[in-house]
Order: sequence, then C-alpha cells, then structure tokens
Amino acid sequence: MKKIGITTTVPTEVLIAAGYTPVDLNNLFITSDEYYKYIDIAERDGFPKSMCAWIKGIYGACLENNITEIIGVTEGDCSNTKVLLEVLKSKGVKGHPFAFPHCHTRESVKREISKFMDNFGVSLEKVEKVRQEINLLRKDAIRLDKLTYIDEKADGFENHLFQLCLSDFDGNMEKYGEFLKEKINQIEKRDKNPKKLRLGYLGVPPMQGDLHHFVEKFDARFVYNEVQREFAFPRAIEAENIFEQYYDYTYPYDIEYRLKDILEQVKLRKLDGIVHYTQAFCHRAIEDIILKEKLDIPVMNIEGDKHNSLDARTKLRLEAFLDMLHDLKS
Repeated sequence: MKKIGITTTVPTEVLIAAGYTPVDLNNLFITSDEYYKYIDIAERDGFPKSMCAWIKGIYGACLENNITEIIGVTEGDCSNTKVLLEVLKSKGVKGHPFAFPHCHTRESVKREISKFMDNFGVSLEKVEKVRQEINLLRKDAIRLDKLTYIDEKADGFENHLFQLCLSDFDGNMEKYGEFLKEKINQIEKRDKNPKKLRLGYLGVPPMQGDLHHFVEKFDARFVYNEVQREFAFPRAIEAENIFEQYYDYTYPYDIEYRLKDILEQVKLRKLDGIVHYTQAFCHRAIEDIILKEKLDIPVMNIEGDKHNSLDARTKLRLEAFLDMLHDLKS
C-alpha cells in the first residue's frame, strides 16, 4: 500500500479504503531520535523561528522520509497548514486539502467527507466496511481507557500513547490491533495502583514525552487525555455512519463544543485538577482563557516549544501545582 502523510487525524477510513497507508507526520516527527533535525531542516529552508515547532517538524519529517503525498487539514486544526501544503508542493509533494467545517453542521461535515471520498474514488459502502473493522480497535482503546480511570492499572503515559497511535495505527492496522490486545492483556494482570490525585490533560499532545511520567512521582496520574481520546474516537461505535462519527469528533470544532464533553469527563473521572498544554505560537493558546472560566477545578497552563522533555522551570511549576492539589484534597 502506498504511504500518505497526514498532518492530524483525518477520515483514515477513506484512505485505507482507497488503498493507502496513512502516516501521521506528527508521530513520525516526535518519536524520532533525531526529531530536532526535522526542525532544523525547516528553519534552513526559511521557516521562521517564531513558528510552531510541530509545523516545522512535520515539514522536515515529510521530506526526510520521502513522503510524496500528504493530506493537510486546512480548517479545524493548525492555521499554518494551508501554506505548509504550498511549500511542500514546491518540493514535489502532492497535497490534498481537507477541512473540518467551522460552521459544524451535519450537512457541512457530510459534504466535506463526500468530497474527500470522491477525491480518492471510493464508495460509502467500502468506507463503511473499513470503519467497522477499525471499530474493533476502538473497542480495545475504550477498554484501555477504562483500565486507567476505573481499574487504575494502566498509567497515564500508556493511556496517552496507545490512544494517540490510533491516528494512523502505527502504520499497520492489523499489527497495531494485535499489539494493543497484547498490551491490554498485560495491563489487566497487574495489581491495582491508584494515585491520590486524578488529573486531566487538555490540549494537543505534548512535545515533552516525560510529562506523564513526571507527575506520577508526586502520587498523581493523568486519567483523562482529552485529544488523545478523541483521536481514538470513543463514540464511533454508536455512530450510524462516517458522517455522524466525524460530526461528533470534538477536537477540530469550537471550544464550546469541546467543553460539553470535557465537563462530562471531569465529573465522570472525578478529576482533582487539569493541566492544559499549549504550543508556542499556536492560536489555541487563547482557549486557556475560556477553559479557566468554565471549569470549576484548578487549571494549570504549560507551554511547549522545541524541547521534547520538561525544563526545570516547568517541573517546578508542576510540582507546586500538585502540592496545592494535595493540600486541597487533604
């Protein structure tokens, strides 16, 4: 199957039905041992220092891994993606735009996904068949999530990583399905390991891969990873079709729509506090204002830029925030 890069979660059901293997360029970038090299490639080619590291990393990962075709989400994700597609086109990479419509109506979502299917020459029947196959993996992701916030056996990083990888199934849907089942079987055999503080993580997945492990040192755990959970589509099984599934997907739409699900999860998971992650130079950072107004539990904002581990200042701030939460709970 031919590889096709994606800049964020898109209707992968359509791509798989069309004979493609989707590759999440974010994952390709941030899991690389030489992740900083991808940023350097972009900056050498003229990307400004004052631009999101994710965009620069996606650019470098695309060129260095010989990805010749890419889906760019031009509405509902990063505001720089449209120009990214134009620059990649000048480098010989074929780009396909896809939009999660800002107006967020069932009709508009159906129209965009129908255009997407037409672009790749696949029928709704074929797409729905693939969707049902993927839903088997999504059932396992739901089980993994429950092993975190109900059974208290999976840790926050496992919850983060294994749901995140459902954006592209780590390059192979069948193998990832087997891998996920094996991991769940291992986790189910563990003893219960509760933490005193139950945390929620809001925002795009972090640049810093050590965040989830760091908080566990302070008797705390992320039992809710908002966007990672959305990448796993926990409500897809109940959706009548692909149009309903992507209408119900919260990440690309306005903060008010996202908040409905966030508020439900805060209550369901009995959260003590929230860490809201924002990326430097990203427009989504402004959403922190609304989140702190609407949520009735403490919220701490941390910002990432180029580094893939927590700096000393952020560690101190996190430790102070967790100390405060422990005091409040006591």
